[in-house]
Amino acid sequence: MMQAAPSTPGFRMIRTLGAIAMLSGLLVVLVFRWTEPIIAENQRIAIEKAVFQVVPGATRRVDVVLGADGIALATDAAGEGETVYAAFDEQGKLKGIALAAGAQGYQDVVKLLYGYDPACSCIRGIKILKMTETPGLGDKIAFDPGFLRNFEALSAVVNASGDGLTNPIEAVKHGHKQFAWEVDAISGATISSVAVANALNRSMQRMAPLIQRHRDALGEVVR
Repeated sequence: MMQAAPSTPGFRMIRTLGAIAMLSGLLVVLVFRWTEPIIAENQRIAIEKAVFQVVPGATRRVDVVLGADGIALATDAAGEGETVYAAFDEQGKLKGIALAAGAQGYQDVVKLLYGYDPACSCIRGIKILKMTETPGLGDKIAFDPGFLRNFEALSAVVNASGDGLTNPIEAVKHGHKQFAWEVDAISGATISSVAVANALNRSMQRMAPLIQRHRDALGEVVR
């Protein structure tokens, strides 16, 4: 006569699984709490370095919130707006505004920081903050010298009505750039190049008019 295998009571199994789930959840929360300030500090350092890369000549930054109603220090802001980084030289002169932007690339969203100079109404530099583009092709947007030269003085002039750009920033086929607002794409990495141009265009269409409108106030926040 065969002896039946002992069965595990259903309640005991559910209780064990519940305890394991609770312990796992607790560990996830503890790890998140422990790493959160470390991640935040690393992001702060990365952004600070990037600001001074995309705004030539800047040595100091002030975080402000810029919106339709004006500007406020990021520490004091209570209304709606976007956080931007006003960058100044040693004499306290506004050298430019650094802004975050992003757009869909070939693999995932390309996130970047760029510097806008209101004096020339142009973009002075970009820094790729996050991407997963194809190594050896799409990732060239982060370091290819020819591509990065696009952003030494990329035109972003506000139109006469003050609600957007006179000419949209757009990528063109490699070797076909004719105008100051065009981005000469990397051969073999067109999608990644277009992502950068799209990110800049979307951001500038919205933010360039606000920056120019509140340019004097932005120049005073360091004082």
